[in-house]
Amino acid sequence: MELADLSAQQLADLIRKKEVSAVEALEAALARVAAVDGAPGALDGQPDAEGVHAFITLTEERARAQAEAVDAKLAAGEVPGPLAGVPFTVKDIFTVKDTPSTAGSRILANFGAPYTATPVARMEAAGGVMLGKVNLDEFTYGSSNESSAFQPAPRNPWDLDTVPGGSSGGSAAAVAAGEGALSLGTDTAGSIRQPAAFCGVVGLKPTYGRVSRYGLIAFGSSLDCPGPVARSVTDAALMMNAIAGPDARDATAAAVPTPDFTAGIEDGVKGMRIGLSPDYDQITFFNHETGELESQPLPKEIAQAVERAADKLSEIGARIVEGVPMPHTRYGIPAYFVISRVEAASNLHRYDGVKYGYRSAAKVGDLRELYRKTRGEAFGLQPKLRILMGMYVSAAQYSEQYYQRALRVRSLIRSDFDAAFDPEGAHKVDALLTATTPTTAFKAGDVYGDSVLMQYADQLTVPANHAGVPAISMPGGLDAGGLPIGVQLIGPDFAEASLLRMARAYEMATEADAWRQQRPMVLAG
Repeated sequence: MELADLSAQQLADLIRKKEVSAVEALEAALARVAAVDGAPGALDGQPDAEGVHAFITLTEERARAQAEAVDAKLAAGEVPGPLAGVPFTVKDIFTVKDTPSTAGSRILANFGAPYTATPVARMEAAGGVMLGKVNLDEFTYGSSNESSAFQPAPRNPWDLDTVPGGSSGGSAAAVAAGEGALSLGTDTAGSIRQPAAFCGVVGLKPTYGRVSRYGLIAFGSSLDCPGPVARSVTDAALMMNAIAGPDARDATAAAVPTPDFTAGIEDGVKGMRIGLSPDYDQITFFNHETGELESQPLPKEIAQAVERAADKLSEIGARIVEGVPMPHTRYGIPAYFVISRVEAASNLHRYDGVKYGYRSAAKVGDLRELYRKTRGEAFGLQPKLRILMGMYVSAAQYSEQYYQRALRVRSLIRSDFDAAFDPEGAHKVDALLTATTPTTAFKAGDVYGDSVLMQYADQLTVPANHAGVPAISMPGGLDAGGLPIGVQLIGPDFAEASLLRMARAYEMATEADAWRQQRPMVLAG
Protein backbone atom coordinates (compact mmCIF):
# COMPACT_ATOMS: atom_id res chain seq x y z
CA MET A 1 0.00 0.00 0.00
CA GLU A 2 1.26 3.47 -0.86
CA LEU A 3 2.06 5.88 1.96
CA ALA A 4 -0.70 8.23 0.77
CA ASP A 5 -3.28 5.49 1.36
CA LEU A 6 -2.27 4.70 4.94
CA SER A 7 -4.45 5.82 7.80
CA ALA A 8 -3.27 8.65 10.02
CA GLN A 9 -2.83 6.14 12.84
CA GLN A 10 -0.62 3.86 10.70
CA LEU A 11 1.40 6.71 9.27
CA ALA A 12 2.07 8.40 12.62
CA ASP A 13 3.13 5.04 14.08
CA LEU A 14 5.60 4.42 11.24
CA ILE A 15 7.02 7.93 11.58
CA ARG A 16 7.42 7.65 15.35
CA LYS A 17 9.26 4.34 14.83
CA LYS A 18 11.48 6.07 12.21
CA GLU A 19 10.51 3.47 9.63
CA VAL A 20 9.23 6.34 7.47
CA SER A 21 10.22 10.00 7.73
CA ALA A 22 7.73 12.83 7.90
CA VAL A 23 9.33 14.27 4.77
CA GLU A 24 8.74 10.98 2.94
CA ALA A 25 5.09 11.01 4.01
CA LEU A 26 4.78 14.58 2.76
CA GLU A 27 6.39 13.71 -0.59
CA ALA A 28 3.91 10.84 -1.01
CA ALA A 29 0.98 13.16 -0.34
CA LEU A 30 2.32 15.79 -2.75
CA ALA A 31 2.81 13.12 -5.41
CA ARG A 32 -0.81 12.04 -4.96
CA VAL A 33 -1.99 15.64 -5.31
CA ALA A 34 0.01 15.98 -8.51
CA ALA A 35 -1.43 12.71 -9.85
CA VAL A 36 -5.14 13.24 -9.20
CA ASP A 37 -5.97 16.83 -8.31
CA GLY A 38 -5.38 18.87 -11.46
CA ALA A 39 -5.58 22.64 -11.45
CA PRO A 40 -6.39 24.26 -8.10
CA GLY A 41 -9.43 26.48 -7.83
CA ALA A 42 -8.80 30.02 -9.07
CA LEU A 43 -10.82 33.18 -9.63
CA ASP A 44 -12.38 33.19 -13.10
CA GLY A 45 -11.44 29.53 -13.58
CA GLN A 46 -13.73 27.18 -15.47
CA PRO A 47 -15.46 23.94 -14.40
CA ASP A 48 -13.43 20.86 -15.24
CA ALA A 49 -14.13 17.15 -14.71
CA GLU A 50 -10.60 15.96 -15.43
CA GLY A 51 -9.40 16.01 -11.83
CA VAL A 52 -10.49 16.16 -8.20
CA HIS A 53 -9.59 19.87 -7.84
CA ALA A 54 -9.81 19.75 -4.05
CA PHE A 55 -7.36 22.58 -3.41
CA ILE A 56 -7.43 26.35 -3.54
CA THR A 57 -3.97 26.83 -2.01
CA LEU A 58 -1.19 24.25 -1.71
CA THR A 59 1.14 25.29 1.14
CA GLU A 60 4.11 23.13 0.14
CA GLU A 61 6.82 25.33 1.69
CA ARG A 62 5.02 25.53 5.03
CA ALA A 63 4.36 21.78 4.97
CA ARG A 64 7.98 20.95 4.20
CA ALA A 65 9.20 23.06 7.13
CA GLN A 66 6.72 21.31 9.44
CA ALA A 67 7.72 17.83 8.23
CA GLU A 68 11.42 18.62 8.68
CA ALA A 69 10.68 19.87 12.21
CA VAL A 70 8.96 16.57 13.06
CA ASP A 71 11.94 14.59 11.78
CA ALA A 72 14.33 16.84 13.72
CA LYS A 73 12.40 16.26 16.95
CA LEU A 74 12.52 12.51 16.41
CA ALA A 75 16.25 12.64 15.73
CA ALA A 76 16.72 14.56 18.99
CA GLY A 77 14.72 11.99 20.95
CA GLU A 78 11.76 14.31 21.47
CA VAL A 79 8.09 13.40 21.17
CA PRO A 80 6.64 15.11 18.05
CA GLY A 81 2.98 14.64 18.98
CA PRO A 82 0.25 12.06 18.31
CA LEU A 83 -0.20 13.17 14.68
CA ALA A 84 3.54 13.15 14.04
CA GLY A 85 4.11 13.98 10.39
CA VAL A 86 0.56 13.19 9.24
CA PRO A 87 -0.42 15.35 6.22
CA PHE A 88 -3.77 17.09 6.62
CA THR A 89 -5.78 19.72 4.78
CA VAL A 90 -7.89 22.63 6.02
CA LYS A 91 -11.20 23.83 4.63
CA ASP A 92 -10.56 27.38 3.46
CA ILE A 93 -13.05 28.79 5.96
CA PHE A 94 -10.40 28.70 8.72
CA THR A 95 -7.82 31.44 9.06
CA VAL A 96 -4.18 30.42 8.86
CA LYS A 97 -1.55 33.07 9.55
CA ASP A 98 0.23 34.46 6.48
CA THR A 99 -1.83 32.19 4.24
CA PRO A 100 -4.70 33.11 1.91
CA SER A 101 -8.00 32.55 3.73
CA THR A 102 -10.66 33.06 1.08
CA ALA A 103 -13.88 31.40 2.28
CA GLY A 104 -14.28 30.50 -1.39
CA SER A 105 -15.29 34.09 -2.15
CA ARG A 106 -13.92 36.84 -4.39
CA ILE A 107 -14.43 39.31 -1.55
CA LEU A 108 -11.66 37.59 0.48
CA ALA A 109 -9.46 36.49 -2.43
CA ASN A 110 -6.65 38.84 -1.33
CA PHE A 111 -7.03 38.30 2.42
CA GLY A 112 -3.95 37.01 4.24
CA ALA A 113 -4.98 36.09 7.76
CA PRO A 114 -3.05 37.67 10.66
CA TYR A 115 -3.67 34.71 13.00
CA THR A 116 -4.33 30.97 12.92
CA ALA A 117 -7.61 29.36 13.92
CA THR A 118 -7.47 27.34 17.13
CA PRO A 119 -8.37 23.97 15.54
CA VAL A 120 -5.62 24.41 12.91
CA ALA A 121 -3.08 25.47 15.52
CA ARG A 122 -3.96 22.43 17.63
CA MET A 123 -3.54 20.09 14.64
CA GLU A 124 -0.10 21.53 13.99
CA ALA A 125 0.81 21.37 17.69
CA ALA A 126 -0.06 17.66 17.60
CA GLY A 127 2.53 17.18 14.86
CA GLY A 128 0.25 17.39 11.84
CA VAL A 129 1.65 18.74 8.56
CA MET A 130 -0.68 21.15 6.76
CA LEU A 131 -0.72 20.43 3.02
CA GLY A 132 -2.97 23.34 2.11
CA LYS A 133 -6.40 24.92 2.03
CA VAL A 134 -9.20 23.07 0.25
CA ASN A 135 -12.20 24.38 -1.66
CA LEU A 136 -15.74 24.90 -0.40
CA ASP A 137 -19.05 26.48 -1.29
CA GLU A 138 -18.72 30.26 -1.04
CA PHE A 139 -18.83 31.14 2.68
CA THR A 140 -20.02 27.50 3.09
CA TYR A 141 -23.35 28.31 1.40
CA GLY A 142 -24.33 25.15 -0.44
CA SER A 143 -24.46 21.37 -0.48
CA SER A 144 -22.50 20.58 -3.62
CA ASN A 145 -19.32 22.75 -3.59
CA GLU A 146 -20.32 24.32 -6.89
CA SER A 147 -20.87 27.86 -5.58
CA SER A 148 -17.18 28.58 -4.90
CA ALA A 149 -15.75 31.63 -6.64
CA PHE A 150 -12.64 29.50 -7.17
CA GLN A 151 -13.12 27.17 -10.11
CA PRO A 152 -12.77 24.37 -11.06
CA ALA A 153 -14.90 23.27 -8.14
CA PRO A 154 -14.04 19.94 -6.49
CA ARG A 155 -15.32 16.70 -8.00
CA ASN A 156 -16.14 13.40 -6.33
CA PRO A 157 -13.19 10.96 -6.52
CA TRP A 158 -15.65 8.07 -6.94
CA ASP A 159 -17.09 9.59 -10.12
CA LEU A 160 -15.69 12.84 -11.49
CA ASP A 161 -19.03 13.65 -13.12
CA THR A 162 -20.62 13.97 -9.67
CA VAL A 163 -20.25 16.48 -6.84
CA PRO A 164 -18.40 15.72 -3.60
CA GLY A 165 -21.14 17.35 -1.52
CA GLY A 166 -20.78 20.52 0.47
CA SER A 167 -19.81 22.68 1.92
CA SER A 168 -16.82 20.61 3.12
CA GLY A 169 -16.63 18.91 -0.27
CA GLY A 170 -12.98 19.80 -0.77
CA SER A 171 -12.16 18.18 2.58
CA ALA A 172 -14.06 14.97 1.83
CA ALA A 173 -12.73 14.73 -1.73
CA ALA A 174 -9.13 15.25 -0.59
CA VAL A 175 -9.36 12.56 2.08
CA ALA A 176 -11.11 10.08 -0.23
CA ALA A 177 -8.43 10.61 -2.90
CA GLY A 178 -5.52 10.22 -0.46
CA GLU A 179 -4.53 13.89 -0.65
CA GLY A 180 -3.77 13.96 3.05
CA ALA A 181 -5.03 11.47 5.62
CA LEU A 182 -7.18 14.00 7.49
CA SER A 183 -9.05 17.22 6.85
CA LEU A 184 -10.55 19.90 9.06
CA GLY A 185 -14.09 20.81 8.00
CA THR A 186 -17.15 22.58 9.37
CA ASP A 187 -20.74 21.44 9.76
CA THR A 188 -23.61 23.96 9.83
CA ALA A 189 -26.46 21.81 8.47
CA GLY A 190 -24.57 18.65 7.57
CA SER A 191 -21.60 20.17 5.76
CA ILE A 192 -19.16 17.57 7.13
CA ARG A 193 -21.49 14.57 7.16
CA GLN A 194 -23.14 15.02 3.74
CA PRO A 195 -19.86 15.21 1.77
CA ALA A 196 -18.44 12.40 3.92
CA ALA A 197 -21.40 10.27 2.84
CA PHE A 198 -21.01 11.26 -0.83
CA CYS A 199 -17.27 10.51 -0.82
CA GLY A 200 -17.28 7.33 1.26
CA VAL A 201 -15.33 8.65 4.26
CA VAL A 202 -15.99 9.32 7.94
CA GLY A 203 -17.22 12.74 9.07
CA LEU A 204 -17.99 13.83 12.62
CA LYS A 205 -20.03 16.85 13.70
CA PRO A 206 -19.13 17.37 17.36
CA THR A 207 -21.40 18.78 20.03
CA TYR A 208 -21.74 22.54 19.59
CA GLY A 209 -18.88 24.07 21.59
CA ARG A 210 -16.79 20.89 21.83
CA VAL A 211 -14.33 22.36 19.28
CA SER A 212 -13.40 26.04 19.33
CA ARG A 213 -14.72 28.30 16.56
CA TYR A 214 -11.91 30.84 17.05
CA GLY A 215 -10.56 31.65 13.60
CA LEU A 216 -13.55 30.13 11.80
CA ILE A 217 -15.08 32.58 9.31
CA ALA A 218 -18.69 32.48 10.49
CA PHE A 219 -21.78 31.43 8.55
CA GLY A 220 -24.43 30.63 11.16
CA SER A 221 -22.80 31.34 14.50
CA SER A 222 -25.24 29.27 16.54
CA LEU A 223 -24.92 26.29 14.17
CA ASP A 224 -21.29 26.13 12.96
CA CYS A 225 -19.23 23.21 14.27
CA PRO A 226 -15.62 22.45 13.28
CA GLY A 227 -14.89 18.74 13.04
CA PRO A 228 -12.84 15.95 11.48
CA VAL A 229 -13.02 14.25 8.10
CA ALA A 230 -11.03 11.00 7.91
CA ARG A 231 -10.87 7.65 6.16
CA SER A 232 -11.41 5.66 9.36
CA VAL A 233 -13.25 6.07 12.65
CA THR A 234 -10.03 5.75 14.66
CA ASP A 235 -8.46 8.55 12.64
CA ALA A 236 -11.47 10.76 13.40
CA ALA A 237 -10.98 9.99 17.09
CA LEU A 238 -7.27 10.87 16.89
CA MET A 239 -8.18 14.15 15.27
CA MET A 240 -10.76 14.89 17.97
CA ASN A 241 -8.06 14.34 20.59
CA ALA A 242 -6.08 17.08 18.90
CA ILE A 243 -8.76 19.71 18.26
CA ALA A 244 -11.35 19.38 21.07
CA GLY A 245 -11.35 21.31 24.31
CA PRO A 246 -11.99 24.70 25.93
CA ASP A 247 -10.55 27.86 24.43
CA ALA A 248 -10.28 31.14 26.31
CA ARG A 249 -10.53 32.98 22.97
CA ASP A 250 -13.96 31.51 22.18
CA ALA A 251 -16.76 32.23 24.63
CA THR A 252 -18.92 29.51 23.02
CA ALA A 253 -16.30 26.77 23.53
CA ALA A 254 -17.58 24.36 26.17
CA ALA A 255 -15.70 24.31 29.47
CA VAL A 256 -16.19 20.57 29.99
CA PRO A 257 -13.62 17.79 30.42
CA THR A 258 -12.25 16.40 27.18
CA PRO A 259 -11.84 12.61 27.18
CA ASP A 260 -9.38 10.50 25.23
CA PHE A 261 -11.61 9.72 22.24
CA THR A 262 -9.54 6.66 21.34
CA ALA A 263 -9.85 5.05 24.79
CA GLY A 264 -12.22 2.08 24.62
CA ILE A 265 -12.99 2.73 20.97
CA GLU A 266 -12.83 -1.01 20.24
CA ASP A 267 -14.89 -2.14 23.26
CA GLY A 268 -17.90 -2.94 21.10
CA VAL A 269 -21.58 -2.12 21.43
CA LYS A 270 -22.87 -4.85 23.71
CA GLY A 271 -25.72 -3.46 25.79
CA MET A 272 -26.00 -0.19 23.88
CA ARG A 273 -29.46 0.90 22.76
CA ILE A 274 -29.62 2.23 19.20
CA GLY A 275 -32.88 3.73 17.98
CA LEU A 276 -34.60 3.80 14.61
CA SER A 277 -37.09 6.55 13.89
CA PRO A 278 -39.81 6.43 11.23
CA ASP A 279 -39.42 10.20 10.93
CA TYR A 280 -35.96 9.67 9.42
CA ASP A 281 -37.29 7.19 6.84
CA GLN A 282 -38.74 9.93 4.67
CA ILE A 283 -38.12 13.35 3.19
CA THR A 284 -40.77 16.01 3.77
CA PHE A 285 -40.94 19.01 1.47
CA PHE A 286 -43.21 21.93 0.69
CA ASN A 287 -45.26 21.54 -2.48
CA HIS A 288 -45.48 25.04 -3.96
CA GLU A 289 -48.44 24.07 -6.11
CA THR A 290 -50.67 22.70 -3.34
CA GLY A 291 -49.29 24.73 -0.44
CA GLU A 292 -48.98 21.53 1.61
CA LEU A 293 -46.14 19.54 3.14
CA GLU A 294 -45.64 16.24 1.35
CA SER A 295 -43.49 13.25 2.21
CA GLN A 296 -41.60 10.69 0.17
CA PRO A 297 -39.93 7.54 1.49
CA LEU A 298 -36.17 7.27 1.19
CA PRO A 299 -34.92 5.50 -1.94
CA LYS A 300 -34.80 1.74 -1.48
CA GLU A 301 -31.00 1.49 -1.63
CA ILE A 302 -30.60 4.13 1.10
CA ALA A 303 -33.22 2.54 3.36
CA GLN A 304 -31.67 -0.89 2.90
CA ALA A 305 -28.25 0.42 3.92
CA VAL A 306 -29.72 1.61 7.22
CA GLU A 307 -31.44 -1.75 7.71
CA ARG A 308 -28.18 -3.60 7.07
CA ALA A 309 -26.36 -1.38 9.55
CA ALA A 310 -29.05 -2.01 12.17
CA ASP A 311 -28.85 -5.75 11.60
CA LYS A 312 -25.08 -5.75 11.84
CA LEU A 313 -25.09 -3.70 15.05
CA SER A 314 -27.70 -6.06 16.48
CA GLU A 315 -25.55 -9.08 15.59
CA ILE A 316 -22.61 -7.67 17.56
CA GLY A 317 -24.59 -6.92 20.69
CA ALA A 318 -26.52 -3.67 20.36
CA ARG A 319 -30.22 -3.55 21.12
CA ILE A 320 -32.19 -1.97 18.27
CA VAL A 321 -35.13 0.13 19.49
CA GLU A 322 -37.68 0.77 16.76
CA GLY A 323 -40.34 3.46 16.50
CA VAL A 324 -38.52 6.31 18.23
CA PRO A 325 -40.65 9.39 17.47
CA MET A 326 -38.85 12.48 16.14
CA PRO A 327 -41.91 14.38 14.90
CA HIS A 328 -40.28 17.76 14.34
CA THR A 329 -37.53 16.44 12.07
CA ARG A 330 -39.62 17.41 9.05
CA TYR A 331 -39.42 21.07 10.00
CA GLY A 332 -35.62 21.15 10.24
CA ILE A 333 -35.03 22.61 6.77
CA PRO A 334 -37.67 25.38 6.93
CA ALA A 335 -36.38 26.44 10.35
CA TYR A 336 -32.81 26.33 9.09
CA PHE A 337 -33.76 28.31 6.00
CA VAL A 338 -34.80 31.19 8.27
CA ILE A 339 -32.31 31.00 11.15
CA SER A 340 -29.21 30.47 9.02
CA ARG A 341 -30.06 33.36 6.73
CA VAL A 342 -30.58 35.80 9.57
CA GLU A 343 -27.21 34.81 11.04
CA ALA A 344 -25.52 34.81 7.63
CA ALA A 345 -26.80 38.29 6.79
CA SER A 346 -25.50 39.56 10.12
CA ASN A 347 -22.08 37.95 9.64
CA LEU A 348 -21.73 39.20 6.06
CA HIS A 349 -22.12 42.84 7.05
CA ARG A 350 -18.44 43.00 8.02
CA TYR A 351 -17.39 42.68 4.36
CA ASP A 352 -17.70 46.26 3.18
CA GLY A 353 -14.53 47.11 1.25
CA VAL A 354 -13.22 49.27 4.08
CA LYS A 355 -11.34 47.12 6.59
CA TYR A 356 -9.94 44.20 4.56
CA GLY A 357 -10.59 42.08 1.52
CA TYR A 358 -11.83 43.22 -1.87
CA ARG A 359 -12.64 46.88 -2.56
CA SER A 360 -14.37 48.13 -5.70
CA ALA A 361 -12.17 50.27 -7.96
CA ALA A 362 -15.20 52.17 -9.25
CA LYS A 363 -15.55 55.86 -8.45
CA VAL A 364 -18.07 56.35 -5.67
CA GLY A 365 -19.76 59.37 -4.16
CA ASP A 366 -20.05 58.19 -0.58
CA LEU A 367 -19.50 55.28 1.80
CA ARG A 368 -22.85 53.64 1.10
CA GLU A 369 -22.06 53.52 -2.60
CA LEU A 370 -18.69 51.93 -1.82
CA TYR A 371 -20.51 49.24 0.16
CA ARG A 372 -22.94 48.58 -2.69
CA LYS A 373 -20.29 48.46 -5.39
CA THR A 374 -17.92 46.27 -3.38
CA ARG A 375 -20.56 43.77 -2.36
CA GLY A 376 -22.22 43.76 -5.74
CA GLU A 377 -18.96 42.96 -7.51
CA ALA A 378 -17.41 40.55 -5.02
CA PHE A 379 -20.23 38.51 -3.50
CA GLY A 380 -21.53 35.58 -5.50
CA LEU A 381 -25.19 34.71 -5.91
CA GLN A 382 -25.50 32.66 -2.72
CA PRO A 383 -24.28 35.36 -0.29
CA LYS A 384 -26.52 37.91 -1.99
CA LEU A 385 -29.55 35.65 -1.65
CA ARG A 386 -28.82 35.04 2.02
CA ILE A 387 -28.40 38.72 2.78
CA LEU A 388 -31.72 39.55 1.12
CA MET A 389 -33.61 36.69 2.77
CA GLY A 390 -31.99 37.24 6.16
CA MET A 391 -32.85 40.93 6.18
CA TYR A 392 -36.41 40.18 5.08
CA VAL A 393 -37.30 37.50 7.65
CA SER A 394 -35.70 39.43 10.53
CA ALA A 395 -37.39 42.74 9.73
CA ALA A 396 -39.62 44.01 12.53
CA GLN A 397 -42.86 43.38 10.64
CA TYR A 398 -41.92 39.77 9.78
CA SER A 399 -39.78 38.66 12.73
CA GLU A 400 -42.64 37.06 14.67
CA GLN A 401 -44.00 35.35 11.57
CA TYR A 402 -40.68 33.84 10.52
CA TYR A 403 -37.64 34.22 12.76
CA GLN A 404 -39.26 33.86 16.18
CA ARG A 405 -41.35 30.95 14.93
CA ALA A 406 -38.24 29.24 13.53
CA LEU A 407 -36.53 29.57 16.92
CA ARG A 408 -39.53 27.92 18.60
CA VAL A 409 -39.40 25.06 16.07
CA ARG A 410 -35.71 24.69 16.84
CA SER A 411 -36.59 24.22 20.51
CA LEU A 412 -39.11 21.54 19.58
CA ILE A 413 -36.48 19.69 17.55
CA ARG A 414 -34.19 19.79 20.57
CA SER A 415 -36.99 18.43 22.76
CA ASP A 416 -37.36 15.42 20.42
CA PHE A 417 -33.72 14.51 21.02
CA ASP A 418 -34.00 15.10 24.76
CA ALA A 419 -36.93 12.69 24.92
CA ALA A 420 -35.20 10.04 22.81
CA PHE A 421 -32.00 10.11 24.90
CA ASP A 422 -33.69 10.52 28.30
CA PRO A 423 -32.43 7.64 30.51
CA GLU A 424 -35.77 7.74 32.34
CA GLY A 425 -37.82 8.09 29.17
CA ALA A 426 -39.75 5.65 27.03
CA HIS A 427 -36.91 4.74 24.64
CA LYS A 428 -33.65 5.39 26.54
CA VAL A 429 -31.52 5.20 23.41
CA ASP A 430 -27.78 5.86 23.37
CA ALA A 431 -27.92 6.90 19.71
CA LEU A 432 -30.21 7.15 16.71
CA LEU A 433 -29.27 5.34 13.50
CA THR A 434 -30.37 7.04 10.30
CA ALA A 435 -29.36 7.57 6.71
CA THR A 436 -27.00 10.51 6.27
CA THR A 437 -28.44 11.74 2.98
CA PRO A 438 -31.59 11.01 0.95
CA THR A 439 -29.51 10.35 -2.19
CA THR A 440 -26.01 9.43 -3.21
CA ALA A 441 -23.85 12.03 -4.99
CA PHE A 442 -25.75 13.84 -7.75
CA LYS A 443 -24.36 14.92 -11.09
CA ALA A 444 -22.59 18.26 -11.23
CA GLY A 445 -25.07 20.91 -12.41
CA ASP A 446 -28.18 18.83 -11.70
CA VAL A 447 -29.24 20.60 -8.50
CA TYR A 448 -27.05 23.70 -8.33
CA GLY A 449 -29.08 26.88 -8.72
CA ASP A 450 -32.15 25.56 -6.89
CA SER A 451 -31.50 26.79 -3.34
CA VAL A 452 -34.54 25.04 -1.88
CA LEU A 453 -33.90 21.66 -3.51
CA MET A 454 -30.22 21.89 -2.62
CA GLN A 455 -31.02 22.33 1.06
CA TYR A 456 -33.22 19.24 1.17
CA ALA A 457 -30.01 17.25 0.69
CA ASP A 458 -29.43 18.18 4.37
CA GLN A 459 -32.81 17.23 5.80
CA LEU A 460 -31.47 14.20 7.68
CA THR A 461 -28.43 16.03 9.03
CA VAL A 462 -29.71 19.50 9.99
CA PRO A 463 -31.75 18.45 13.08
CA ALA A 464 -28.52 17.63 14.92
CA ASN A 465 -27.29 21.17 14.23
CA HIS A 466 -30.50 22.70 15.54
CA ALA A 467 -30.20 20.58 18.70
CA GLY A 468 -26.44 21.06 19.06
CA VAL A 469 -25.88 17.31 19.51
CA PRO A 470 -23.04 15.25 17.97
CA ALA A 471 -23.46 13.03 14.91
CA ILE A 472 -21.16 10.90 12.79
CA SER A 473 -21.50 9.72 9.20
CA MET A 474 -19.76 6.53 8.17
CA PRO A 475 -19.71 4.50 4.96
CA GLY A 476 -22.66 2.13 4.73
CA GLY A 477 -22.28 0.54 1.30
CA LEU A 478 -22.46 1.42 -2.38
CA ASP A 479 -25.44 2.04 -4.64
CA ALA A 480 -26.04 0.27 -7.96
CA GLY A 481 -23.85 2.84 -9.70
CA GLY A 482 -20.94 2.26 -7.33
CA LEU A 483 -21.37 5.49 -5.38
CA PRO A 484 -21.00 5.55 -1.58
CA ILE A 485 -24.00 5.50 0.77
CA GLY A 486 -23.62 7.05 4.22
CA VAL A 487 -25.29 6.03 7.46
CA GLN A 488 -25.42 8.28 10.50
CA LEU A 489 -25.35 7.90 14.27
CA ILE A 490 -26.67 10.80 16.39
CA GLY A 491 -26.07 10.96 20.13
CA PRO A 492 -26.71 13.15 23.17
CA ASP A 493 -24.56 16.11 24.18
CA PHE A 494 -20.83 15.37 24.44
CA ALA A 495 -21.31 11.69 23.49
CA GLU A 496 -18.65 11.77 20.74
CA ALA A 497 -16.64 8.99 22.39
CA SER A 498 -19.70 6.75 22.50
CA LEU A 499 -20.58 7.48 18.87
CA LEU A 500 -17.01 6.78 17.78
CA ARG A 501 -17.12 3.48 19.66
CA MET A 502 -20.36 2.45 17.92
CA ALA A 503 -19.05 3.53 14.54
CA ARG A 504 -15.80 1.65 15.07
CA ALA A 505 -17.71 -1.50 16.03
CA TYR A 506 -19.69 -1.25 12.79
CA GLU A 507 -16.51 -0.56 10.84
CA MET A 508 -14.82 -3.68 12.24
CA ALA A 509 -17.92 -5.82 11.70
CA THR A 510 -18.07 -4.89 8.01
CA GLU A 511 -14.37 -4.73 7.15
CA ALA A 512 -14.54 -7.97 5.14
CA ASP A 513 -17.61 -6.92 3.14
CA ALA A 514 -17.08 -6.69 -0.60
CA TRP A 515 -18.04 -3.03 -0.81
CA ARG A 516 -15.27 -2.16 1.66
CA GLN A 517 -12.71 -3.39 -0.87
CA GLN A 518 -13.80 -0.92 -3.57
CA ARG A 519 -11.73 2.21 -4.20
CA PRO A 520 -12.59 5.60 -5.69
CA MET A 521 -12.38 5.79 -9.46
CA VAL A 522 -9.36 8.13 -9.39
CA LEU A 523 -7.40 5.53 -7.42
CA ALA A 524 -8.76 2.36 -9.03
CA GLY A 525 -7.54 3.32 -12.51
